[in-house]
Amino acid sequence: MNGMKGIRIPRGAVACGAALGLGAALTGVAPANSAEARGAANGRYNAEEIHHFLEGFYGNTGPRAWEREHLVGDDLKRRAEQTEDFDLLMCAQNTPEDIEVGEVTAAQSAGVGWATVRLSWGDSAEATAFTAYVELDGDKPLKLHEVACETPETGG
Repeated sequence: MNGMKGIRIPRGAVACGAALGLGAALTGVAPANSAEARGAANGRYNAEEIHHFLEGFYGNTGPRAWEREHLVGDDLKRRAEQTEDFDLLMCAQNTPEDIEVGEVTAAQSAGVGWATVRLSWGDSAEATAFTAYVELDGDKPLKLHEVACETPETGG
């Protein structure tokens, strides 16, 4: 046996598969770029991956030009470019001093995930919040696809 229970693979097949770069498939190891290797369930991104993406996207003071160009869905990017005197991607007019990404909800059946993003401008200024949305399709790179600038409800 070769480590897979109940399946016999002839030695020639393993050598042939290795020569064709199929070693991972024949040994049951997922390739590094697969959804399983990323941790995504059923080919979808999970809450931890979305949280990591949003933290990287927003950083401490907002997305840089590279994130705005490469990590935003086309429709949202167009709308953001047409919005004057207001940063649509951050739902703010000024650059915050700090950004915090809250807990992520990943609605696997709906194919969307979201989190509340809180912006603050120092101790004396009031903080604000909005909701950022991403698609969960693990076959595509994560991108910011929508923002809801209305302050999310804070429970209660």
